[in-house]
Amino acid sequence: MSEKDIMKLVRPMVQDIAPYRSARDEFEDFQAQKVFLDANENPYKSIANRYPDPLQRELKRALAKVKGVNADQILLGNGSDEVLDLIFRTFCEPGKDEVILLPPTYGMYAVLAQLNNVKTTAIPLDENFELDTKAILDAVNDNTKVIFVCSPNNPSANAIPMEQIQILLDQFSGLVVVDEAYIDFSSKGSALPLLNDYPKLIISQTFSKAYGLAGIRLGIGFANPLIINFFNKIKPPYNVNSLTQKAALDVLQDHSYVSRQIEELIVQREMMKKQLITFGFVKKVFPSDANFLLVKVDDAAKRYEQFLTQGVVVRNRSSLMNCENTLRITVGTPEENITFITACKTIDQ
Repeated sequence: MSEKDIMKLVRPMVQDIAPYRSARDEFEDFQAQKVFLDANENPYKSIANRYPDPLQRELKRALAKVKGVNADQILLGNGSDEVLDLIFRTFCEPGKDEVILLPPTYGMYAVLAQLNNVKTTAIPLDENFELDTKAILDAVNDNTKVIFVCSPNNPSANAIPMEQIQILLDQFSGLVVVDEAYIDFSSKGSALPLLNDYPKLIISQTFSKAYGLAGIRLGIGFANPLIINFFNKIKPPYNVNSLTQKAALDVLQDHSYVSRQIEELIVQREMMKKQLITFGFVKKVFPSDANFLLVKVDDAAKRYEQFLTQGVVVRNRSSLMNCENTLRITVGTPEENITFITACKTIDQ
């Protein structure tokens, strides 16, 4: 797919819109020793009296080194949800275009589609929570713009085989979005190496999971530079605040402790799985490439309430397609996991 093919997918309104240019777009070197009287800021120094870099240049350079991509292939957003919303607003014509969702999956795809007046077609994952590629491709019509793939999937926790994703990339003329919020916990590998070969691939990641920064709300989009340019064209000018940028930079500059935490969480995940399958109320623990486990139990509503009485909060996912009587259980610290297993012993009566 060429840049010309990408242009065919972009909404005409987005192609034509004149982007807002902030003061920090017009004078980029705002860390220089200058007298800044251009942006109507409060001049008295504090931790955040100046506007942040609207394109987060320093942070993108640091992230590009860690991820092995170019800085111009990166979008940063106010959480991954902003990244996902920009995909809808850039490519999907309201009331006309459509997307394909693969339930059970992350619920915000459907919410964002509804907010943007975009029709959704649901093609369920198979019994192993993997893609039915034939059914997905058969569901494509002239108005289908995007297929959303969550890998590792939420709530099932499994990584989607890369060959299945490549089938979609090879045979679908629209965009394939791979949501990799949990990819750091998987041994299966990211789709990032495919980025240069597939201009219609968009990958989303986050600082909320492995990086332990859910509270700063920082999402990542990886895509062809032309797509990134369109996202930058329509995003709010200062969508990532200066405190968030600094917190992310601090983590990237000392990545070793993040790696140690990931290793420990994977060890704890396997420990929890081995313990869970010994309890009578547990019927199945699904394979996990994430920092959580999907667990099928005898009575999810009952067990959820029992865990609450033991001071442990899990999530009942029984309302989702093919997830009847399931609980989603996040891997905690070793101490929290001991508390959880103790609660399991208490309710397994």
